[in-house]
Amino acid sequence: MCRWAAYVGMPIYLEDVICRPGHSLVRQSHGATRCMTPVNADGFGLAWYGDRDEPGLYRDIMPAWSDSNLKSLTATLKSHLFLAHVRASTGTATSRNNCHPFVVGRWSFMHNGQFGGYDSYRRHADALIPDEFYAHRKGATDSEALFLMALGEGLETDPAGAMARATAKFEALARERGTTPFVRLTAAFSDGQRLYALRYASDDMAPTLYHRWSDTRGGRAVVSEPLESDESDWQEVPTQSFCIFDGDTVVIQPFQPGQLREAA
Repeated sequence: MCRWAAYVGMPIYLEDVICRPGHSLVRQSHGATRCMTPVNADGFGLAWYGDRDEPGLYRDIMPAWSDSNLKSLTATLKSHLFLAHVRASTGTATSRNNCHPFVVGRWSFMHNGQFGGYDSYRRHADALIPDEFYAHRKGATDSEALFLMALGEGLETDPAGAMARATAKFEALARERGTTPFVRLTAAFSDGQRLYALRYASDDMAPTLYHRWSDTRGGRAVVSEPLESDESDWQEVPTQSFCIFDGDTVVIQPFQPGQLREAA
C-alpha cells in the first residue's frame, strides 16, 4: 500500500505537510504505521497548483527520503492546493511513468490500494479507456487506468458519478477475472479549485483516510495517516465515502459503485 497527503486552503510551503511534521509524508515513506507495508520506496511525486490552470508535476523513482531535490523544492514552493504520494508497488515496475500523481490537463489524481489480480486483466482494463484519453496512458498501473476511465466517464462535470462508474467497471473486471481483495481504494484528485477524495473497498479492509482543518495553516490536510501524533482532532473518513473539500467546507456523501455494478 502507498501513502499520500493532499492539502487545500491558504497557500503554504509544501514542506509544511510533506517534510516538516513529526509523521510527515516523507517519514511515512520509511515508517508508515497504518498499513501492512511500512516502507514506501518505489518512487514519489508531487502535483501542485499555482497561477496557471494546469498543475506543476515532479516525480522520480528514488525513495522520497533520499532525494535532496524534494527537500529543496518543498521548502521554496507555495501552493493553495497540492497532492503528494509515496509509492509501494503492488506489482508494476518502478518507473517515473508509474509514479503518482497523474496529470491530464487541469486534473491531477493519485491512488492508494489495489484491484486484485490486475495483471490477469490489464488488457481488458485498458480497453475501457476511451480513445480520446488513451494517448495519456504512459505507464502500466491500475491507478492511471482508473483515472483515465473516470475522465471518460465525465469527471469534468460529475466527479463523484464518474469515479463511481469507473470503479464499478474496474470492480466487475476484478470479480470476473481477478482475485480477492477485488477493490481496496483511497484516492484524491483535483481540478485546481476543489479537492476530492474517496475511501472504498469491496471488503471491510478499506485503506485509512483522515482529514483535519488547521487554523495555523488556514487550510485542510487530507492524508493516509495523521501528520502529528499529538493532534487529537484528526477525523477519519468513513469507508464507502466520497468527499468534497472546498475552502473550509466539507461534504461527505456515500460512495457506492457496487450498486452500479449489481444494477448492470
